[in-house]
Amino acid sequence: MHALLTHWRHSGPFWMVMAGLSFGVMGVFVKLASAGFSTAELVFYRCLAGLIGIMVIVLPQGRSLRVPATVLRLHLTRSISGFFALMLYFYAIAHLPLPTAVTLNYTSPLFLVLVLLFWRREPLAIRQMLLVLLGFAGVILLLRPSLAPEQTLTALIGLGSGFLASIAYLNVHELGRAGEPEWRTVSYFSLVSSLGAAVWMLLQEQGLHVPGWHDALYLAGMGAAATVAQLSMTRAYRKGKTLTVASLAYLTVVFSTVFGVLIWDDRLPLPSYLGIALIVACGIFSSYRPSGARQA
Repeated sequence: MHALLTHWRHSGPFWMVMAGLSFGVMGVFVKLASAGFSTAELVFYRCLAGLIGIMVIVLPQGRSLRVPATVLRLHLTRSISGFFALMLYFYAIAHLPLPTAVTLNYTSPLFLVLVLLFWRREPLAIRQMLLVLLGFAGVILLLRPSLAPEQTLTALIGLGSGFLASIAYLNVHELGRAGEPEWRTVSYFSLVSSLGAAVWMLLQEQGLHVPGWHDALYLAGMGAAATVAQLSMTRAYRKGKTLTVASLAYLTVVFSTVFGVLIWDDRLPLPSYLGIALIVACGIFSSYRPSGARQA
């Protein structure tokens, strides 16, 4: 049993569960800080805090930030697609009901299936594809998204965040296969996103907000949780099968919902609990590999 637990702690599914939990914690701090900061400021502080945190850890160890020429394109594609996915996601959150925005963003595993199948021409296990679809069905049951006719364009923007996120995750997986360390992948994403968010923040009409003590704690917590989440997710895609890890990404929705119940006393109807059960079940079956089976 100890050997089994030790093996699981070093596996892709374990790190994706850790990423889901950390993303859920990040969401709590985002909600707490959103009362005093614009979306652009939240994106900027989140990415900047992650960049500073990684630099403080890795630079004293003498690790090189230099990117090998063979993986530069992967780093750029991962960072740019991830940044724009984040921008579109925050825009959708600002202009759509939160459950709808979250559901549209979490179409990323579905887009990942399509990208692997039709663009990369990779053979995929039917079992894993079904688990991705069932996990998304669980998200719909849990969040019960709604959409008004006049919100169609914004919904397409939300779908765009899911598509771009799938491109980012695919490049994270490829960087892991190429031997790139997690900290370097996350540091370049944080750098590109910080610069992009800074431009976005300076172009906004409202003025910038100076953080107070409470705000600084919220921003620090948001940045720390986001950094742990990004490092865990990057390691998960490096160590695990692409679709196995992608199907476990739905657990972020479950963690976020649980935090909402515990902290803000949110009330859930019965279909939401069924959705949670379905997501967790898909995660468990996704991380279990039958003897001799091949996963995508």
